[in-house]
Amino acid sequence: MIKFFLMVNKQGQTRLSRYYEHVEINKRTMLEAEVIKNCLSRSKDQCSFIEYKDFKLVYRQYAALFVVVGINETENEMAVYELIHNFVEVLDKYFSRVIMFNLDRVHIILDEMVLNGCIVETNRNRILAPLYVLDKVAES
Repeated sequence: MIKFFLMVNKQGQTRLSRYYEHVEINKRTMLEAEVIKNCLSRSKDQCSFIEYKDFKLVYRQYAALFVVVGINETENEMAVYELIHNFVEVLDKYFSRVIMFNLDRVHIILDEMVLNGCIVETNRNRILAPLYVLDKVAES
């Protein structure tokens, strides 16, 4: 099961966070700082899977953006690694340039892919269908 999903820039600033288990706000801040420090300090030659406390971290770097996912022991790391790549490809397909001004749309995409910490959809067209409907409604 996925515990949390983070998008972080190279400066260590969280750009998007979604938690699938309740974590108090002050603990989220500490958790994110530690997780970000662990991922950003690793070289490109190191593995993208990290054992951290009672869960695992799976991360991928895309230019100046890191996508970090916290998972429990039973989740398949490679499946989550591919989920991250699929998520970024869906973002790339929908957004032509800057995504940080459209965080509501990014949340919709993530919600279409992950529900209650479980991967529920990977088909790009089905993931983007609700957004295309919203875009049509906004145009009219």
